[in-house]
Amino acid sequence: MVINTNIAALTSANNLNKSSSMLNQSLARLSSGSQLVTAADNPAGLAESISLQAQVSQVGAANNAVSNASSFSQTQDGYLQQVGSALQQMSQLAIEASDGTQSASERADTQQEFAALASFINQAAGQTFNGVSLFSTGSLTVDTNGSGGTGGTFSMTGINLGATVYSSLANTSTNDVSTTTGAATALANVTAAISQLGTDRSTVGANELRLNYTGQELQVLQTNLSAANSTIADVNVASESTSYAKYQILTQSGTAMLAQANQSPGLALKLIGG
Repeated sequence: MVINTNIAALTSANNLNKSSSMLNQSLARLSSGSQLVTAADNPAGLAESISLQAQVSQVGAANNAVSNASSFSQTQDGYLQQVGSALQQMSQLAIEASDGTQSASERADTQQEFAALASFINQAAGQTFNGVSLFSTGSLTVDTNGSGGTGGTFSMTGINLGATVYSSLANTSTNDVSTTTGAATALANVTAAISQLGTDRSTVGANELRLNYTGQELQVLQTNLSAANSTIADVNVASESTSYAKYQILTQSGTAMLAQANQSPGLALKLIGG
């Protein structure tokens, strides 16, 4: 039994410090919802979590890019559908103008309608989506995995609505349905344009289908990456609540035992007094 060095009190104080530290750590995790409150909690896990968070953000950005590209394709197809309707009407007008029973006045009216529809097609060729031409010869590159252009890209084939097969329909010297001869020529040109439109809409459909599959793939990837990061970074509330209760009890009992240990040297006074 000694007075200067109270081993029991030192041991109790050390255990109390450990319990208090773990209690504070558990409290911080429960209040933040994260296992990684400080870098010291899990240095290796923190490095992996940062990497996973970056990948989640990159995949999210790529998913947004794919969604935008899909909207771009849908807008293209919307215009092409209207162009298809115009071409069908133009073919009908050309056939009507070939009817020998029509008067010159009627054919002139038909030609006016035919020219207006051809003008609509030419105007559609100049439409844009967010400042980007909807119908140009160049392809549009879409990042499909958030790699920043270093890989995983998809090139959307361009649709040229300004191609000669479309734009020439507005040329009245070769497409004049005011005469039966001109109507026959115009019908052949419209038929060629309809054939090209089928190819162009098929291309847009293929682009859109590829983008839909890519978007679904990115959503699955983003979910899986988020789940992997959650395993490392997110706190298990049930498990941590149990730990919190444990350290809370240890802290309370440690405080009580430290008080008892601090009273032990007083027993030595009885021996000295005796």
